[in-house]
Amino acid sequence: MAATMKDIAKLTGLGLATISSYFNGGNVREKNRKKIEAAIEELHYEVNEVARNLKTNATKTIGVVIPELNNVFCAEIITGMEDILRNHGYATIVCDCRTDRKLEHEAVDFLSRKRVDGIINMPVDAEGGHLKEFQKTGKPIVLIDRKIQGVSCDSVLVDNEQAAIDAVRLLYENGHRNIGIIGGPEEISTAQERLRGYCSELDELGISIKKSLIVHGDYTIQGGVRAMEELVKRNPEMTAVFVTNYEMTLGAVIGSNELGIRIPDQISLVGFDNLSFARACNPKLTIVSQPTEKIAEKAAGLMLSRLEKNDGSSPYQTEKLEAAIIHGKSVAQIRKGEK
Repeated sequence: MAATMKDIAKLTGLGLATISSYFNGGNVREKNRKKIEAAIEELHYEVNEVARNLKTNATKTIGVVIPELNNVFCAEIITGMEDILRNHGYATIVCDCRTDRKLEHEAVDFLSRKRVDGIINMPVDAEGGHLKEFQKTGKPIVLIDRKIQGVSCDSVLVDNEQAAIDAVRLLYENGHRNIGIIGGPEEISTAQERLRGYCSELDELGISIKKSLIVHGDYTIQGGVRAMEELVKRNPEMTAVFVTNYEMTLGAVIGSNELGIRIPDQISLVGFDNLSFARACNPKLTIVSQPTEKIAEKAAGLMLSRLEKNDGSSPYQTEKLEAAIIHGKSVAQIRKGEK
């Protein structure tokens, strides 16, 4: 017959309240914790997770909904969050919605039925319709990378506007004046912020903004290829390109190769994320590097704070982190008058 909590109480001489507190993550004196764990081992006690979940209304699981599992940025953040959450006794259920709003909505519905304790989401639906029902449960939501108007929750963001400003400034300081941009989907907040930074810095530098130098991609490799081809076709005088996410950066490099354009001899390039890829390229790429470890740490920390302190009444937090320019050799100095 399976051991029970009463058996542990009898063996340790502790009260059921103390033992219950131990199993539910409460504060237990160190000497009592050791007694309980020794009894668990001796009695081969196994926690009835189903019964405990029904009683506590907690499953010790966190749902994670991301646009693309094969996206390096997403994958690095998921890995970091899982490590932190696991160390605090939480498992994760990761759902890849393929950058599809319908699939994103279905993923949140699925996680809600699984009774996850909270959801961490890098949203595709900029209006947040997929989160409205889950929000009614009162369980915590943490947004990563993108904020949604009308959804009250914690969020972890990167200062995308400043990252774009830094990228454009670097190209300007290396002599470039005809600078193209491969932006993301127009409805995505991060894409809007990066484009805003690009435009504001050109304006600050006294350079007119040309519509022909702005092309929107779809955050995919093939989207980057198409965007690079379009920029080159429309702007023969262009000397540099700023690409605003990793997949499109890879696509832009592929597109340049297929067009026979040498980087940086003919076009300089500043890309986004994936330091390993940037170092593997020849010449090495200059990239905007987002702090994925810090993003993972902040997102997991905000979720744990809501869950473990049960502080749903405290003000929501927005953590904004700085990106960094990692210098490679894909930005060439253009001498005045060359192009």
